[in-house]
Amino acid sequence: MEYALLGFFTGLSLILAIGAQNIFVIEQGLKKQHVFLVCLICSISDLILIFLGIFLFHYFNQLFNQTVELILNILLILFLLHFIYSKIKTHYSDINFSNDLTNISKINIFIKTLGFTYLNPHVYSDTVFFLGNFSKNYLLNQKIFFGIGAAIASFLFFFTLGYLSNYLSKYANNKKIWKVINIFIICFMSILILFIIKEIL
Repeated sequence: MEYALLGFFTGLSLILAIGAQNIFVIEQGLKKQHVFLVCLICSISDLILIFLGIFLFHYFNQLFNQTVELILNILLILFLLHFIYSKIKTHYSDINFSNDLTNISKINIFIKTLGFTYLNPHVYSDTVFFLGNFSKNYLLNQKIFFGIGAAIASFLFFFTLGYLSNYLSKYANNKKIWKVINIFIICFMSILILFIIKEIL
């Protein structure tokens, strides 16, 4: 259960960063345009990529020696440091939503959502690389619980973001709120770095 919780909070801390995909979900929620479809595509995509990363690293981990594992851990720490640095450096601007309330077909929304999801490099770095690499030393059942926890975080986040966008949009363009969220992310990621260093030592 602790690995599911770790996966949940790790996944949540990654997905909370405001970006093009999240803004698109909020916008569709505000327009009431195929909200369920948008949230479902984003959530299932995360689930697929999370377990793709976990099992890729599980398979290749059988071929890793200690030197390769050390290099991967160092790369992971550098990735986290860059992630934290970008959070400290970023200044969020106001988020403006389009006032166009024209109905859009499901296929149009489907293609748009896939574009915002799979053309976003952060989706791969967060799910495949980060979560897969972070869980590579766990036992198989621990990896599965970790992945389930991270996937639950994605489902919870996207469906909350979509269906409560009228409420959340009041805060999405509030820099103070996002600074608080960023502080949480920075603190959590810093703890993860210490955890990885402890594993190396």
